[in-house]
Amino acid sequence: MSGKSIIHRRPHIIDTKRICVSSKRQITIPQKYFEKLNIGDEVECLMTDSEIIIRPVRQDTEFAEEILKDLIARGFQGDQLLTEFKNYRAKIRPAIKRIIEEAKQAAEQFDGTDTMKEIFLDSED
Repeated sequence: MSGKSIIHRRPHIIDTKRICVSSKRQITIPQKYFEKLNIGDEVECLMTDSEIIIRPVRQDTEFAEEILKDLIARGFQGDQLLTEFKNYRAKIRPAIKRIIEEAKQAAEQFDGTDTMKEIFLDSED
């Protein structure tokens, strides 16, 4: 069994709709899908061996509250708080991309014989 099959899980299908692809390879996302998924200005396309998955790009707002709590606890206020918040928020997306890339590399190298300890143990330990 390859590592890729372990990571890819088929989502539960709620609805299906056949849509046309234009001569410029463009598609139109059905309005009810657009609204239900709260799609903003961007979507992310993922390709598997046989599928294209289109999903909304979530803004970094999931982490905003935690960042603000931490910065306030550290004593930042006013303009300084805003500046520090922007600096931290700018670091989130690159960090997540690095984590995803590391996970992909680990999945590609997975041969099914590694133990959990070998996978998650720091190389320095």
